[in-house]
Amino acid sequence: MPRTAKEILAHADELARRFAEHEPIPGQIIDARALRDIAAAVERLAGAERDIAAAVAIARAEGHSWAAIGAMLGTSGEAARQRYAPGPRQKPRRPAARNRAADIRRFAERSGAAAGGERKRA
Repeated sequence: MPRTAKEILAHADELARRFAEHEPIPGQIIDARALRDIAAAVERLAGAERDIAAAVAIARAEGHSWAAIGAMLGTSGEAARQRYAPGPRQKPRRPAARNRAADIRRFAERSGAAAGGERKRA
């Protein structure tokens, strides 16, 4: 592992050279359609999650109980409250699905999946 700035730069130059000279083997190129389908599904899921959160906020504003909201979500009222209630009692959520979708899209673009529908396998 390089330790000095000179070693790091030399290592970076070597990696750049190897990258520039790389020729993919035709049999190792795969279609990335499935990855694009995953990214699209994640985007749809993110939209649905935003719609649910907005609908829950409206239901609460109209006076519906957490038990009734939970029943519509297929869970308990307490679980619905923990997930959707505003304020400090809300348990931490995973990163927003919109960000996951963007990360997937960026990964696909960097790997060439979005550009040509093909991806090089390492």
